[in-house]
Amino acid sequence: MTDRPDLLVSTDWLAERLDDTSVAIVDASWYLPTESRDPVAEYRAWHIPGAVFFDIDGIADLSTGLPHMLPSEASFAEAAGALGISERHTIVVYDGAGLFSAPRVWWTFRSFGAPNVVVLDGGLPKWRAEGRPLEMGDARPAPKVFAAKLDKEAVRSAGEVLALLGEPGAQIVDARSEGRFRGEVPEPRPGLRSGHIPGSRNVPIAELIEDGRLKSPDEIRAVFAKAGIDPSQPVVTSCGSGVTAAVLALALTTAGAENVALYDGSWAEWGGRPDLPIETGPADGVA
Repeated sequence: MTDRPDLLVSTDWLAERLDDTSVAIVDASWYLPTESRDPVAEYRAWHIPGAVFFDIDGIADLSTGLPHMLPSEASFAEAAGALGISERHTIVVYDGAGLFSAPRVWWTFRSFGAPNVVVLDGGLPKWRAEGRPLEMGDARPAPKVFAAKLDKEAVRSAGEVLALLGEPGAQIVDARSEGRFRGEVPEPRPGLRSGHIPGSRNVPIAELIEDGRLKSPDEIRAVFAKAGIDPSQPVVTSCGSGVTAAVLALALTTAGAENVALYDGSWAEWGGRPDLPIETGPADGVA
C-alpha cells in the first residue's frame, strides 16, 4: 500500500490557484435534517470564490425512493457540464462542516471518470478561520462537456453485498454511530429496522476526523485495524444513506487502500428491506 496525501489539498494550495481555469471548485455541503442548516442559503451567503454548488439530493437518481443515489451517466454528464466542470479539470471539493459531505462528491466525480479530484483539507471552516476571500450569490459558470463513464467497480448494489456475506475474507465497514450499528437506538429515517449487515464492522467517522480534518494515514490504519479491517484487501463501505460511507472510502484510500467500493443504498435500503438479513449487537469478535 502507498499513502495518498495527494487526495487532500491545503487552503494555501487552493488560495494560489483561485484564478487557474484548470481548477474547478465545488461546494458539496449537505447536512442531516436534525442540524436545521440550509446548504444552499449558506452557499449564497458565503463560498470560496469561483465555487459552484453541487446538490447531492438533486444530482441523483430521482426515480428511486432512496436518497441521493448515483444518477445515470447521461444525467451526471449534463449536471456536471452545467456546473462548468469537465472531467479534465482538477476538481477541488469542500463542505461547510470541514469534512462530512465533500467525500461523497469526491467519490461521485471519481466514479464517473474524473481522474483528478481532491478534497480541501479542513474545508470551509478552515478557509474562513484564516480570513481568506469569500463570494456571495450564485456562480454562473460557462457550460462544459463532461464525458461521464461510470466505474462499476466503485459502487455496490444490495445484491452484490448480499453475495459477499458468504465469502471468506469479505470486508464490509459501516460508518454509522455505534448505537445505530448495534441496533440500540432507532434509525432517524422512519420505517427502517435497527442493526447492521451481518459480518460488517463499525468505524464511526468521528474516529477518523479531528477538528474537521482527516487524521494521518498511520492513525487511520490503526482505527481500521482495531475494527478488524485490513485496508490492503478489498473493502465495501456503508453508512446510513451513502454519504459518510464516502468518508470511509476517502480515509481508506489516503491510507493506501486500492480496492474500495461503496454500497450506495446503504442502511436506507438494507434496513428497509425485510428480505435482507440483519444482525444486532457488536461486530463479530468485538466486545
